[in-house]
Amino acid sequence: MPPTTTAPPVRWLRELGRLVVPVSCPGCGALDVPWCPTCEALLVGPPARVEAAAPRLDRLDGVPVLPVWALAAYGGPVREVVVAWKDRGRTDLDRLVGPPVRTAARAVAATAARAVAGRPLLVVGAPSTAASRRARGRDHVRVLARAAADGLRDAGLAATVVPALTRRGRGRDQVGLGARARARNLTGSVATRDRALARAGGARPAVLLVDDVVTTGSTLAAAERALEDVGADVLGALVLAATPPPGAVTKDVRNLLAPPVYLAHGRGLA
Repeated sequence: MPPTTTAPPVRWLRELGRLVVPVSCPGCGALDVPWCPTCEALLVGPPARVEAAAPRLDRLDGVPVLPVWALAAYGGPVREVVVAWKDRGRTDLDRLVGPPVRTAARAVAATAARAVAGRPLLVVGAPSTAASRRARGRDHVRVLARAAADGLRDAGLAATVVPALTRRGRGRDQVGLGARARARNLTGSVATRDRALARAGGARPAVLLVDDVVTTGSTLAAAERALEDVGADVLGALVLAATPPPGAVTKDVRNLLAPPVYLAHGRGLA
């Protein structure tokens, strides 16, 4: 009779893993935790309106600026967490960034319900370049889009994640580019996947955009224009973090709060 074997204890495997790849919080470096409570708390709380700090969202056609909600200011530990999650292979953080986005989406749903008015609500992630997706091995924004859709459904809205946007041409990643360079880089490079949009949303779907970080607003503005060109009604955007403008006294996202945007030209988020 062959000898029986038993699987090593889970704790033993965990300790072995720590020796091979030490686990630490990407925000502060605390050991033996994927994300410490102090850094995790930076993404907890009601989202703040931050579009006033994103100058490329300004419009010249009389339509109010796109409302944008952020969970935190992009700096310090928050920046380290986001960079580790999206660019340094910390896919284990998916399960940690998702819940705060889901909670924030529930808060956004309270103001979005009247604007949706019974139409399909599509959650659309901002598109990355093909080179960025290859380097990261995935579309990381889709993690946020799924969490946001879950939060909207928690609040009673029939939300669906739709990959309705794509990047075309040879545009480079936006990281490290200034405001004007970001705008030039995105000019004409964001396009819609018309079939996916039509199948999911019908003639005039309501859309909530989702992205990881808003800096100048160039990416969200390009996405908004591309979706509007095919008849979608872009209600707003939800992002993990917002970059404070140069010279900002504080890194608290609450101090980037924008004034209310009232019902006008079909955009009914206050």
